[in-house]
Formats: sequence, structure tokens, C-alpha cells
Amino acid sequence: MARRRMSEAGYTLTELLVVIVVLALIAAAVTPQILGRFNTAKTRTAQLQANTLAAALDDFFIDVGRYPTSQEGVDALLTAPAGVKSWNGPYVRSGRTLLDPWDRQYLIGQPAARNQPPPVVSLGADGGEGGEGPDADVRSD
Repeated sequence: MARRRMSEAGYTLTELLVVIVVLALIAAAVTPQILGRFNTAKTRTAQLQANTLAAALDDFFIDVGRYPTSQEGVDALLTAPAGVKSWNGPYVRSGRTLLDPWDRQYLIGQPAARNQPPPVVSLGADGGEGGEGPDADVRSD
């Protein structure tokens, strides 16, 4: 009897392979959904950060009397641009604040109309203009 119990204990190689295949199928079905949520979260984060930087641009405008130029970029929120005397920043806590979720610096776009604030722009996951889904540009409201 003891020998019979010993030989029946454990799992066969076939049973282990079946379990591994089932786990692989579950992982294959769930992974795209998780990645999709991850991309959506990055896009939402970029939108929130762009809006926060747009508010910092308004503070810059109040102190300096103009918005930073595209050439000065968002760096003007952290360090005073050359020749600007009424700068009263920094308007952001750190240089990390100036980076989007894809670790690229936010850009200052062209205003839609004269005397309007310029948008803060992230070029999305692909780092190029345009795109769809996670590659789409994100602009401050």
C-alpha cells in the first residue's frame, strides 16, 4: 500500500504542461488590456501636467508681462530667461515637472489668437506631431 501511494503522489508532466498553457492563455488575453490602461493613464497624466504648466505660464505672464517664447520654452518657468528683470520664479518645483510621461520636455505652442496664452504641448508616445491614440499630441486646455 505504501508503494502505491508514493507512486500516485505529485503531478505528471502532462498536467504541469496543461496548467502552464492555461496560464499563458490567460496572460495573453489580459496583457493588451493592461497595456491599454497604462497608455490611457500616461495620456491623462500628460493632460493634467500640461494644464498645470499652463497655469504656471499665467504666473510668468503676470510677473513679466508676456508669455515665454517657443525658443525660451518651458525652461523659462524654472530659470530666468536672459534679459528678463521682473522674473519672480521659479514657477515650477523642479526640472522633472517640465517632462511629460514619456520623459520629453513639454513645448510651448503658438497661441490660437493674439493676446491668448500659448498652449503647452506634449507630442505623445511617438514624440512626433499628430498621431492617434497614445501617439496623439496632448495640449493644455
